Amino acid sequence: MDQHDDNSGPQHGLEHHGFRNIGRVYWTLTTPALYERIVRRREGLISHLGPVVVRTGDHTGRSPNDKFIVREPSSADHIWWGDVNRPFKQEHYKRLYSRLLAYVQGKDIFVQDCSVGAHPDYRLPIRVITEDAWQSLFARNMFIQIKDPDQLRNHVPEFRVLCFPRFHAIPEIDHTNSETFIVVNFGEKTILIGGSAYGGEIKKSVFTILNYLLPRTAVLSMHCSANVGREGDTAIFFGLSGTGKTSLSADPDRSLIGDDEHGWCDDGIFNFEGGCYAKVIRLSPEAEPDIYQCTRRFGTVLENVAIDTYTRRLDLDDDSLTENTRACYPITHLPNAVRDGLSIHPNNVVLLTCDAFGLMPPVARLTPEQAMYHFLSGYTAIVGGTERGIDEPQATFSACFGAPFMALAPTIYADMFGERIRTHNAKCWLINTGWIAGPYGVGRRIDIASTRAIVRAALSGALDNVPLSQDPNFGLHVPTTCPGIDDKLLRPRDSWNDPKQYDRSARQLVGRFAENLKQFEGNLPEAIKAADMPAT
Repeated sequence: MDQHDDNSGPQHGLEHHGFRNIGRVYWTLTTPALYERIVRRREGLISHLGPVVVRTGDHTGRSPNDKFIVREPSSADHIWWGDVNRPFKQEHYKRLYSRLLAYVQGKDIFVQDCSVGAHPDYRLPIRVITEDAWQSLFARNMFIQIKDPDQLRNHVPEFRVLCFPRFHAIPEIDHTNSETFIVVNFGEKTILIGGSAYGGEIKKSVFTILNYLLPRTAVLSMHCSANVGREGDTAIFFGLSGTGKTSLSADPDRSLIGDDEHGWCDDGIFNFEGGCYAKVIRLSPEAEPDIYQCTRRFGTVLENVAIDTYTRRLDLDDDSLTENTRACYPITHLPNAVRDGLSIHPNNVVLLTCDAFGLMPPVARLTPEQAMYHFLSGYTAIVGGTERGIDEPQATFSACFGAPFMALAPTIYADMFGERIRTHNAKCWLINTGWIAGPYGVGRRIDIASTRAIVRAALSGALDNVPLSQDPNFGLHVPTTCPGIDDKLLRPRDSWNDPKQYDRSARQLVGRFAENLKQFEGNLPEAIKAADMPAT
């Protein structure tokens, strides 16, 4: 029997969270022990070579319209209230919490005590409480494991996440938008998730916590991946899900620090997590060998990946359930992972955009002011399946390349970002992983091999002394040549069949940039105003 497969648990038990009359509690089970529960409870299938395959039901992506933040005294004056951070009344939260506690009575519960934040000065102890064993394994993979028995016994969580997919809200009673809810309460240090089994809700809810806490301690929280080269040079990659953060940072020639969430403090950067959460639809063993191998490893959780129930072999090309098929695995599955999750200040900062209109160049060198402008703009496309109800790429502006998870005003993060890239003299790049030769439906998405070649050229210094030409629409400084890339590819206008249509579309997009920034009027840093695009 696993040493934590009992009801004793740590000294700080579930009674501190209001739980009463519950069934068996499985405390911080190991991966093999969780596998046994997953199979016994018929929560998933074990696939060829060992990963566990699960289904998340109707929700195969995040549900942003169902996320709320409780308006309470300790945090109300700090939150960036609006379409992203919707207020939720305290009395509604209390009623919902009480109903959830009633639902839990008599049920078995899985608890993972873990932490987030690789830097010891900023590490946050958390507790993830779920009704499914596979979601407990998800949390064990995703966050930083605590393996010392004494630490587990004395674990006191600073924040707790309660995830119960089969508990549904009643909108008329609970004042939610639907039966699904993600409610963050900074005062109670609790997150309630119900009506959705999608693992990403757990992951991003914890990210929201860090985005609220860390900037108030002078640490920039970032929605980015990070890696380090053989010479010790660090690079970070900003971008929304689907833009290539995980794929581009998982470079066999560089060591991966983390694939999605990091902090930038006075010492350098540090990973928030202990695992990776990669999209695996049409994953290629040639283009993404390290991630592909993780889909063939014991301990990996595969969400909504097609499986032959007889042979138990996977079909990574099958998108019948969703485009947003996912693999959750501990970062130690990767042969070149940075085990302590720490690195020095970045030499290169890459802003990734997935331009669905086919207008942005594949690479541009940014001034610090332009980097702040594009960081705050966060222009990209939401890729099909990443969010509920999105089936095709849609252009969007997501401040700081992560607006759905940013609890504070975006200009706070942008100011911190600008200060750090100037202080540490980081080279900044805008790289388009989206469409060329026309918009979505006409052109094609740039292949990952070409994007990898561009990234390697930028990080290696091969583009440092290349002549630059200024794009007349976006004001970007575009390299005229790049090793391994057709020069024509660097000039989007030349790849369109109708250059005049390109010009009209480009002017429209520039107008959308300007319109988006109006929401920050009165709070816009002067450096960003100075970097405004030449055409309006």
